Amino acid sequence: GGSSSSSSEEEMEEEEEGGGPGAAPPRVYLPGQPLAQGEELVPDEAAYRLYQRAQSGAPCLSFDIIADGLGSSRTSYPMTLFLCAGTQAETAQGNRLVVMKMQNLWGTNDLREESDSESSDEEEEEGRKPQLDIAMVPHYGGVNRVRVKDVSGKQLAAVWCEKAQVEVWDLGEQLTALSSAQAMSSFLRERQAKLKPIFSFEGHMTEGFAVDWSPTVAGRLATGDCKKNIHVWDMAEASSWTVDQRPYLGHTHSIEDIQWSPNEATVFASCSADASIRIWDTRANPGRACMLAREGAHEADVNVISWNRREPFIVSGGDDGVLNVWDLRQFKAGDCVAKFKQHLGPITSVEWHPSESSVFAASGADNQITQWDLAVERDQEGKERDQEGEGPDEGLAALAPQLLFIHQGQEDIKELHWHPQCPGVLISTAHTGFDIFRTISV
Repeated sequence: GGSSSSSSEEEMEEEEEGGGPGAAPPRVYLPGQPLAQGEELVPDEAAYRLYQRAQSGAPCLSFDIIADGLGSSRTSYPMTLFLCAGTQAETAQGNRLVVMKMQNLWGTNDLREESDSESSDEEEEEGRKPQLDIAMVPHYGGVNRVRVKDVSGKQLAAVWCEKAQVEVWDLGEQLTALSSAQAMSSFLRERQAKLKPIFSFEGHMTEGFAVDWSPTVAGRLATGDCKKNIHVWDMAEASSWTVDQRPYLGHTHSIEDIQWSPNEATVFASCSADASIRIWDTRANPGRACMLAREGAHEADVNVISWNRREPFIVSGGDDGVLNVWDLRQFKAGDCVAKFKQHLGPITSVEWHPSESSVFAASGADNQITQWDLAVERDQEGKERDQEGEGPDEGLAALAPQLLFIHQGQEDIKELHWHPQCPGVLISTAHTGFDIFRTISV
């Protein structure tokens, strides 16, 4: 996107059905606007470099990206990615912990060129179809949240289960199964029904959602539950953890999310349904480890936080539909340094871009995914045009200039992540399945 926000909203356009000659030209649609009878939303494919969709059976509330050995900074197509997700099935027995390999993901330009070319045959079209391979294991109980980390060469998944326990799973055998048809048939025959977590902690006594692996200490983990308790885990030896039974106390309601500091090994942040964000230091006694607290960080529950990997910023999203950016250098005294109210429902996920320190993405219960860039300011020329009434229509002019893009098309969006090895690629999970996309803005 340019320095104004008008390029961002071209994502979704309305087209009237049967729009032949003389039909109204497609126009920009902004979330919340009513649709006339017979009108439908269609994506503007020119606004995407990549746009693919996938279904995994039962909906997944949470997923994470599995780091792979295919290289970093991958921008060429077709792409391959690996994900781990947990299902929310109708019965406890119906759940699965799923490892997915998505491959043959072609970019929109490649697919457009192919459809424009008269000579493209069926074989070629078949060769451009995305492929999804799945290795799953039975999981008793729905998965509230899953986070994956490479720990000493093993891909480990921390899984918050609705049955009030946190488990650690080694994803090695599922990943091996995805390497060949022969490996998959051997996995299905001999291993699928036998795989169990390598470690389980039941000390929370109730379910929860908050979990994060430390980026600085191998195998260190923090988990928070719906009864306001946080526990910190340290890896003892291979496949074993010692969990401090004394909870970190300070919040007065459910812990919704946890984020470790990207550079201080003993520091983590948490947010809660008590509307506060707290910063903790594990060197202190857990009962007195809260070093900083921002009460009333939102007007309602604070659902999600993300700690910037390069700058001392935390972005938070709340039930109030607001996104707040906090500067940790003035956290206790100051207000947030930026506040955005674009979403029409609670924020369900937020994450800083892994390498562009001013860019983040968020999802909401309003079926929107938004991309933001704090470095963008409305240019003077644009301001003057708006004042003279020559600028974009009122709806567009009212948008924050930092809003780069609005993505829609999913229902009940639960979580999103940037792919750390594929710049700009976002993956989101919703009740309707997964979207994998890269916009022209990031």
